[in-house]
Amino acid sequence: MLDKLQSLKDRWMLLQEQMSDPQLISDQKKFAATHKQYKDITPLVEAYDEYKNVLSNLDNTKDILKTEKDDEMREMAKEELAGLEKRKEELEEAIRMLLVPKDPEDDKNAILEIRSGTGGDEAAIFVGDLFDMYRRFIDGKGWKMQMLGSNESSSGGYNRISVSVTGEGAYGTLKYESGVHRVQRVPATESQGRVHTSASSVAVLPEADEVDVDINPADLRIDTFRASGAGGQHVNKTDSAIRITHVPTNTVVECQDERSQHKNKAAAMKMLRTRMYEAKLEAHNAAIASKRKTLVSTGDRSAKIRTYNWPQGRVTDHRINLTLYHLDSIIGGDIQGIIDALTMAENAEKLKAGESY
Repeated sequence: MLDKLQSLKDRWMLLQEQMSDPQLISDQKKFAATHKQYKDITPLVEAYDEYKNVLSNLDNTKDILKTEKDDEMREMAKEELAGLEKRKEELEEAIRMLLVPKDPEDDKNAILEIRSGTGGDEAAIFVGDLFDMYRRFIDGKGWKMQMLGSNESSSGGYNRISVSVTGEGAYGTLKYESGVHRVQRVPATESQGRVHTSASSVAVLPEADEVDVDINPADLRIDTFRASGAGGQHVNKTDSAIRITHVPTNTVVECQDERSQHKNKAAAMKMLRTRMYEAKLEAHNAAIASKRKTLVSTGDRSAKIRTYNWPQGRVTDHRINLTLYHLDSIIGGDIQGIIDALTMAENAEKLKAGESY
């Protein structure tokens, strides 16, 4: 392991040197790629440096115990040795996790879409609950969220909500949320007090950059129309809503949530690039799934991943058999613990499959 870590540090030092090269600095794309590699390896290098320091201190402390005659000094050395041994084990575990390579998609921003499934009005209401859960989580992370589109239901819920999420590692964090979320509770419309089961689906995609997808403007048909629904005085006053159709693939996106046509067009193009990129992503995830079990959706959005049971105050993630009994805080946006558990399980799968730097 030490040889591998030293090799990574050598590579890190070379990247550091390259980033001061004026020729590289002038090429923004290459500089960004080099800086990303440098940034990704830095935590490993820092852990490696500390690990080497701990190993050195361990050797010195063991030498003291071999030669020191003073009882008080020997007791101090024994205490220090115990602390160093513990830190050595902690660093070894941390390094093993850091050696697991990140998915290159993880650093991207995300497109989050929630749709109602089985359960009629209750499923639509649950879409609103999930949206509130993610909104609070995103706010807590200090990320930014932009509404891309929504379709309200007659029950006060939503048939569909689409948002973009901007923040460091947004996709890598939210990707585990893709799949079917099931809710078990007594609907407000249920007069007999019976528990119903409804479901809504969540899809999380990495936001595609312009370099990821080559879209010919000549292949696009852009239509404008008047926005509808709640939204203030600007609604229905101007043709600010945008619908973009990619003619060769018949991919259609629309955005009406911004006040200006220009902003709606930019948001719609963001959605279109991501939709076009989705097929590549599904192939990417399918290739991973062929090597190992993956906790990230491979495109099958019918996969049931989590159940929220109101009567028992219980949330169960079926992929890792994790059950928690603080539903209120989870639906209130406290989902980091679930995501951390899923990330650890995924990294363990990667290590099992022999994936490392």
